[in-house]
Amino acid sequence: MNRYQLFKELRRHVKLSEKRSPVYEQNKTAKTIIYLMGGFMVMYLIFISVMFAMIANSSRTFTACEFIFGLLPFFLTADFLFRFLGQQTPAQLIKPYILLPIPKYVCVESFILSSMITPNNLIWLCITIPYAFMSILFSSGFWAALGFIVGFQLMIIINSQNYMLWRTLITKKIWWWIAPIIIYGAMFLPWIIKDFDAMFDSFALIGEGVASWNILYYLGIFAVLALFFFINREVQYHVTYTESTESKNTQLKTVTEFRLFERFGEMGEYLKLEIKSIMRNKNMRNSFLYSTIFTVMLSLVISYTEIYDGNFTSKFFMVYVFIINGGMLLVRIMGAEGNYIDGLMIHKENILQLLHAKYYFYCALLLLPFIIMIPTLFMGKYTLLMLIAMMAFAAGPVFFMLMQMAVWNKQTVPLNSKLVSKGNVESNWFAFGVEMAAMFAPVAIISILQAFMSETATYATMLIIGLLFIATHNIWLRNIYQRFMVRRYENMESFRATR
Repeated sequence: MNRYQLFKELRRHVKLSEKRSPVYEQNKTAKTIIYLMGGFMVMYLIFISVMFAMIANSSRTFTACEFIFGLLPFFLTADFLFRFLGQQTPAQLIKPYILLPIPKYVCVESFILSSMITPNNLIWLCITIPYAFMSILFSSGFWAALGFIVGFQLMIIINSQNYMLWRTLITKKIWWWIAPIIIYGAMFLPWIIKDFDAMFDSFALIGEGVASWNILYYLGIFAVLALFFFINREVQYHVTYTESTESKNTQLKTVTEFRLFERFGEMGEYLKLEIKSIMRNKNMRNSFLYSTIFTVMLSLVISYTEIYDGNFTSKFFMVYVFIINGGMLLVRIMGAEGNYIDGLMIHKENILQLLHAKYYFYCALLLLPFIIMIPTLFMGKYTLLMLIAMMAFAAGPVFFMLMQMAVWNKQTVPLNSKLVSKGNVESNWFAFGVEMAAMFAPVAIISILQAFMSETATYATMLIIGLLFIATHNIWLRNIYQRFMVRRYENMESFRATR
């Protein structure tokens, strides 16, 4: 079997593994929603492309190719960040093939090559093709338009390989975040040192080079792509092999008792369990650390800069800062407990007490962004009513929506292993849809309410809605518990299968 045949066979295995996944039927149900969201995204990107084409056609200071490539740092940075929503790394997929009698790197190479033609890369054609048709094809000719599309797509593929490298290393050590921050910060360095035109002109040259099919530009692009390919091949293989063969030494740790929670009885024990799980388990600790860092950073940016002072962005990020923790952690509720779900099912209403403990814990975390954003009250960006309303709305309807996933989540999230565990291979599209709804629904509600009432009345309404959900949390948490118990055998079987 040659390399091409191996590549086809491995691609077939990936598709079969997705169909055999215990969450495949759940994903099929949610894919309709995701396809609709994908359709809206495609339409939105085409709209952006048309807007850019109109700007380029009306300008006499730069060509159409220069305009898009001049904005390349923004495109690449956004592309890098959005890949964290779903793109897998080869190290997550190749563990079953490590011991097979096939060439050492062929499996890694196959997955790296297949990652270059994923929808994450091809989605950018929704911008480049309409733009090239409207602004380049009739003014500069077919070959210039084709060169522009090919050149931009190659830059996106290089960016995907850059993401793959640092995503893998970040998973091992959080300090690897420094590297992508330096790389993408360097793209904006001419703007910081001199002005925006300096950055724009330096990247615009690449656009002119690829559109004119300058061989030197393409040789440079392919050299960088080849460099990333070989670096990724070594890193992905090394990380997977190391994680598959390493031996772990168990070290005794000091036991923290958290006597503060003993007064709450059984619920206090589950609060201790939630906190200790985050402190002691690598996977949960990293997720909690990422979400907390994002919350703190975004809160500080909102409080002390004017970046998000626009009418829409101010509302969106005020909502977002209160939802980050829940959106990243609560959406996977019961996933970690899948590792020991059999023990939780021994006593009646254990799960109900657990749900209460999780709800109170994440409600308490809402105090963090609220405290950090207090300076915005004195700067006049937000009012006390707005912050309290959003905190209450997050603790009410948003957490109500996210905690529904306790019924539907049936995929075990590994506590410590990260890269090559089964629980990270399948994508839970339904959870992604709920997460997106939790993020955008509050902004949509605010916008609708403000169309019919004043700002004060809008946030007073949001506060009342939030308080109603908080006041009735015992009712809807019990409803979640009862629905979970109806599905308990199906969920427990799936939890065991995905450990």
